[in-house]
Amino acid sequence: MTPFPLRRHTILLALAGSRSQGIHTPSSDVDLRGVAVPPATVLLGWRRAWEQEDGPGSMDVFADLLSPDEAQAGARYGLEGTVYDLRKLVRLAADCNPNLLELVFCPDAGVRLCTPLGERLRAAGPAFLSQKARHTFGGYARGQLARIRTHRKWLLNPPKAPPRPADFDLPDGSPAGEKQRQYQAACRQWQRYRGWLSKRNPARAVLEATHGYDTKHAAHLVRLLRMGRELLETGQVHVWRGDRDGDELQAIRAGAWTYDQLDAWAEQADRELDQVITQGRCVVPDQPDLATLDALTVDLLRASLDAEPG
Repeated sequence: MTPFPLRRHTILLALAGSRSQGIHTPSSDVDLRGVAVPPATVLLGWRRAWEQEDGPGSMDVFADLLSPDEAQAGARYGLEGTVYDLRKLVRLAADCNPNLLELVFCPDAGVRLCTPLGERLRAAGPAFLSQKARHTFGGYARGQLARIRTHRKWLLNPPKAPPRPADFDLPDGSPAGEKQRQYQAACRQWQRYRGWLSKRNPARAVLEATHGYDTKHAAHLVRLLRMGRELLETGQVHVWRGDRDGDELQAIRAGAWTYDQLDAWAEQADRELDQVITQGRCVVPDQPDLATLDALTVDLLRASLDAEPG
């Protein structure tokens, strides 16, 4: 539980995920992402450290800020999200974390709460941008591709039973060496497979069964690689995809691309992120403007503390 009134100390709150990007479906849940400045007792004291709030029901304090459609979807499909401590938000966004840049650069239509301090944070958006985006956006996309490949392998050739030492020519004792490491890796993979089976989202399972791979992951993968390239080439973070490639992303999610098409596209698009930098087409600096971000954080913290009663 947050050790202070979360809404009172939140300076910026916006839609997140597919609703922020304009690629949601009628059955999409509602995700929120925000930033708060804790009170002095948390900022300066030692008893109640706090970095973020994402517990069950924690976003309910913002429910009245939603549109009627969002409120209905949140009640039916779930209202989730995370509100970050300002300092953590700045630290992660300065590393070009895609989720936190999405909050800073969220289009006005997706903002649900923004105080004057929140406006100052959003105005500083360009100071967060750097060539780190090549690794963060590319890294998140590679993570999506790795999950797609692993899940597809399990779909096409599901493991039948847990591995046994005998499968690796090992005795029943506690052997050491390369074969033991292979056996332990196989055990971990089996546990991952069992966990995946038990926790699969039913709707995602249908997508995988229908198309042979997780097309929702695919749509996010394509979006991340395109956003990363746009950021590097233009210095712009285009969170809203509705008027750019939203229709295509929706089609990819619906299975318009084959698995082989997606896999080949992702490999090429990832290489092209490197080429943007090596060929001199990158317009953002090597590093974010850390001095500006540090000064901004101090100013926002001071302003928030000065505004506290008593």
